Amino acid sequence: MPSVKVRERGQVTIPASIRKELGLGEEATLSVVKVGDVLMLTPRKLIGDVVAKKAARAMKKAGLRLQDLFADLDTQRARYNRERYGS
Repeated sequence: MPSVKVRERGQVTIPASIRKELGLGEEATLSVVKVGDVLMLTPRKLIGDVVAKKAARAMKKAGLRLQDLFADLDTQRARYNRERYGS
């Protein structure tokens, strides 16, 4: 999972592989949605509120809470770090 830094003026660089996969060109516009402690960037063609509602419905259907997603994210990060850096 790539990490990015927030620069002085709030700018972040999206890794090239992700930009290519999503078809994001130079002047692409993204919607920014805050869901709890999560920041979601979506191509402008997707409306942030719609995406957030779909995510909330999917979470409810699966019986997941935001804390569950964060716990799984921690697990995935630990697995990635073990695979990438050892120990």
